[in-house]
Amino acid sequence: MLKNLLQVAFRNLTKDKGFSLLNILGLTIGITFSLFLLFYIRDELNFDRYHTKADHIYRIITHLQEPERTDHVAITQFVLAPALKKEYPEVEQAVRFVGKGRTLLKNGEQHLFEDKIFFADSNLFEVFTYPFLEGDPKTALLAPNSILLTETLAKKLFSTTKDLTGKSLQTSNGTVYKITGILQDIPLNSHIRFNALLSVSTLPKDFGNNWGNFGFFTYVLLNPAVNPSAFEKKLLPMYDKYMASIFAPFNVKMHYGVQPITDIHLHSTLNGEPEELGSMSYIYTFSIVAVFMLLIASINYMNLTTARSARRAKEIGIRKVAGSTQFQLILQFLTESIVLTFVSFIVSIVFIFFLIPVFNTLSGKLFKFSTLFHPFTFLSLIGIIVLVGLIGGSYPAFYLAKFNPVSVLKGSLAKGSSNIALRRVLVVMQFSISMIMLICTWIVYDQLQFLRTKDLGYDKEQVMVINLNQQGDVKSKLRLLQNELRKNSQIIDVSTSNATPGSDASKILFEIESKNGFTNYASDIYGIDPFYLKTLGIKLVEGRNFTETDQSDTLRRAIVNEAMLKQMGWQEALGKKIRFAGDTANTMEVIGVVKDFHQRSLYNPIEPLILVYRQNNNTIQVKVSNQNIPATVGYVEKQVKSVFPDEPFQYTFLDQDFTTQFAADQRRGQIFTAFSSLTILIACLGLLGLVAFTTQQRQKEISIRKILGAETGNLFLLINKNFLLLIGVACIISFPVSYYFMHQWLSTFPYRTPLKPETFIISSLVILLITLLTVSYHTIRAALSNPVNALRSE
Repeated sequence: MLKNLLQVAFRNLTKDKGFSLLNILGLTIGITFSLFLLFYIRDELNFDRYHTKADHIYRIITHLQEPERTDHVAITQFVLAPALKKEYPEVEQAVRFVGKGRTLLKNGEQHLFEDKIFFADSNLFEVFTYPFLEGDPKTALLAPNSILLTETLAKKLFSTTKDLTGKSLQTSNGTVYKITGILQDIPLNSHIRFNALLSVSTLPKDFGNNWGNFGFFTYVLLNPAVNPSAFEKKLLPMYDKYMASIFAPFNVKMHYGVQPITDIHLHSTLNGEPEELGSMSYIYTFSIVAVFMLLIASINYMNLTTARSARRAKEIGIRKVAGSTQFQLILQFLTESIVLTFVSFIVSIVFIFFLIPVFNTLSGKLFKFSTLFHPFTFLSLIGIIVLVGLIGGSYPAFYLAKFNPVSVLKGSLAKGSSNIALRRVLVVMQFSISMIMLICTWIVYDQLQFLRTKDLGYDKEQVMVINLNQQGDVKSKLRLLQNELRKNSQIIDVSTSNATPGSDASKILFEIESKNGFTNYASDIYGIDPFYLKTLGIKLVEGRNFTETDQSDTLRRAIVNEAMLKQMGWQEALGKKIRFAGDTANTMEVIGVVKDFHQRSLYNPIEPLILVYRQNNNTIQVKVSNQNIPATVGYVEKQVKSVFPDEPFQYTFLDQDFTTQFAADQRRGQIFTAFSSLTILIACLGLLGLVAFTTQQRQKEISIRKILGAETGNLFLLINKNFLLLIGVACIISFPVSYYFMHQWLSTFPYRTPLKPETFIISSLVILLITLLTVSYHTIRAALSNPVNALRSE
């Protein structure tokens, strides 16, 4: 029986090649790109799950409640981990990651800057699963000055990953580290990634020995029987025991939270994350897009099959007269649908093989073709084939199998009787989905464009940023370098600082003068030189800038931004006093106010900022003209190497740094746009086929109307008016749905574009235009054909 079902299915597929190709193309696109989305979704959901003990690893987080605000951060104090291990039996292991910052690593003549370096505890590998290529996990981070390299970093420094244990690396300050092992590269689906690890025992013994010193990531491995919520409540007394004496005088309270590491990537909303985060909203969105793609492809099959049902009516009648039961007919049509889906799947495999590098570039992932054969993915794929086959073939199967054989063989089944009402409902669904996708795509693009073009309060164009790995007193060298750079006519200005817009500034607790005396407030702060504001085009709206010749500016002066005025309620900022918390001997006076600018990313609202004059800075900003930039960069490189000969010359442009802030959302937006376009394409393929069959069914009617004097324009309106009505219904459905979901999405951004009516109107006009072009082609073709040919025979 199965053999007969398959033979008949293949015979019917090859009988009407145009119909089959149209369906196979739509299903192939739907299956191929829904699988790509499945790859992406599965990867996002599996962040940090490669750790053997992932279900019992938690990150300790901090909730800080200040008088004016509450801050939720991913960092804790350095001394927390040993205290947890000592005082709480629920904690099997406690581990810390301490960021070292940008570090110069030297292997002979091979010099390399590396940003992703952390100090870590020696028991790290009893908690996390990081496979070794060389070395012993139990001893690798025990001794001071031990260093572990990942495979990629080892290849960069030594061109190999073998026999490196025992060799040494040197940093710019002369510290020598002994290599104690080589790790496999950290998977990309990790919430914290590193290229090198240093032993915590390398740090000074008194390092971080203060409960007021934050900036470290702390993880605990809890006993499997422990309830995380109950454990979190047990941590509450730690504030009174260790921190109240430090924070209570400043009206600052805090408590710890316990966060599963498997929740961090998609669910964390904390400040201070080590890597860019994902978003469950995108997981839901991409899941919906995948379902839409498969649903529209299935709707296409249903529409086209029911539309051409009259062609198979006599076949069904004869089968019933010959003894076929309704169940056998249903089974036949479902078999045809599943066979069609399976053929589409085979074609999809070929598409995936060739397109997976393109998708990796688009998504920023590293999928391999073998991902397709992962058990979860493969079972999902089988489910998709069966589900799409059943959804696409279910209604045609049940509808066609109900034909009355007597009526069919008498020829009383009208060619247009293929359940028009249902087809119209399905077409409205296609139009609605397509319109929703188009509207959402447009709004996503508008938001990303809004972020890229928003006035930042500073000039990011043609500004080179050079980070130095220098320590100690380098102000004389910096001044020499600035003077040499300014000799080049293509260099507009040069400045130094210890932070630049787009990077995190230090946050420190201050006592700031207010109308009620001094108020405790934690503010961002970093050092700049007198040329910083001019180089970056930051406007001074009140007071004055720092002066290079005024020594007191380096110790007793500060510049604040407008957000500080609003926060403190100052009517007049100049002359206000600021001092570090607890340090009444050293007070700074506000001498200027700058216009608000985005020191952090556009994902963060502008916060109060204090700028102080510092001469020893490790970041140089060089404003260059837009003429012959490569030659100017070469000149800058020469001068930097002449002043700092041991520094590898590495630079970025500030506008590039700014763009990286949106890299994750940019990638997701590109994925959404590409897949939305493909969804609309599938809908257009279905519409193309449906219109072709509709005009073919009405060919005799069109011919008769033409003989009776109907103009081509009249015939055009006759066919198109039904589709215009369906698009109108689709607008009623899609507009409120799109508005709701995009309003929710935009609300996650502190700065966002408004929802504009023209977005909805133009999107509906685009769908209307596509529909009219599709329908018009077949309508005009039918109207221009010779009516004699259509009326020659019944």
